[in-house]
Amino acid sequence: MSTVTIVLLVILVILIGVLVALYFFGKKAQKKQEEQQAQIEATKQTVSMLVIDKKRLPLKNSGLPQMVIDQTPKLMRRSKLPIVKAKVGPKISVLIADEKVFDLIPVKKEIKAEVSGLYIVGVRGIRGPLETPQKKQNFFKRIFEKNKTQNTNTAKNKTPKNKTNKK
Repeated sequence: MSTVTIVLLVILVILIGVLVALYFFGKKAQKKQEEQQAQIEATKQTVSMLVIDKKRLPLKNSGLPQMVIDQTPKLMRRSKLPIVKAKVGPKISVLIADEKVFDLIPVKKEIKAEVSGLYIVGVRGIRGPLETPQKKQNFFKRIFEKNKTQNTNTAKNKTPKNKTNKK
């Protein structure tokens, strides 16, 4: 056998090993996530709150209790989390919002939120439905729309010119 085929076979075996490891790791992570989701669903409560502020902040600057910061894994401490500062009853609380819910939360308005501990799972408006924010268009769609509007504008502005024959 040539060295090229041996190297390719070794690389193929390593890739197959990595894929098998990722498969089992993914199954384990999925089971863990399902258990956590079931626990969140079991402990959630509906609370009315006035949202004061919402931001994406690093865990250190979020204003969460030190005990919460100490319990988070070290890799998660650097990432930015969706933090919501809200007035729940008479006291102001700092809560972590779910990524799906964070964009729906209005600032300076009263909402009914499903809360599980410090985690906001769901949101409903007290006075009518919440406004869904528009998704940002990607670069190519913006350019396409801009060209489309420019083409229609230039077509409308062109008027046929009358040609006069001078004798």
